[in-house]
Amino acid sequence: MIMRKYLKYKGVTVNRFGIPVFSSDKKKKGGESKRSQRKYSDYKHFIFNFALTAPKDLIVICDFPFSRRSERDWFRYQLKGFNYTRIQKSVWVGPSPLPKDFLDYIKTIGLLDKLKILKLAKPYSRDK
Repeated sequence: MIMRKYLKYKGVTVNRFGIPVFSSDKKKKGGESKRSQRKYSDYKHFIFNFALTAPKDLIVICDFPFSRRSERDWFRYQLKGFNYTRIQKSVWVGPSPLPKDFLDYIKTIGLLDKLKILKLAKPYSRDK
C-alpha cells in the first residue's frame, strides 16, 4: 500500500490533516502576459471636455475579462472624464461621439472587440 503525502479536497492540495499546502514553485494560473502586468499609468490619458449639459445619446457596453482589469479600470476612468454615467455594471451612457484618437488607441491596445457602442434615438434622461 502506497501512502500519499498530499490529497486533493475541493480542488486544493491538502495534507493528511486537511490543511491546505501551498507550493511557491507552482506556476500561477491566468494571464501572466506583459499586458496584465502593465500599470494604470502606462496607458495614454485623454482630455476631452464635453459640456455638462450635452445630451447623453451614446451607450457604451464593455465586457473585459478579469485578466485585463488594469485596462478596464483605465477605460472606466476615461469614460468618467468624458462625463459618462454608469447605468449598470458595465453599461455607460454619455455624450457622443467618442473622440477619434481615443477609439484608435482602444483599437491599438486590443479593447475594441470587447466594446459595443450604440447611438440612442433620444437622449438618455434618468427621470421618466
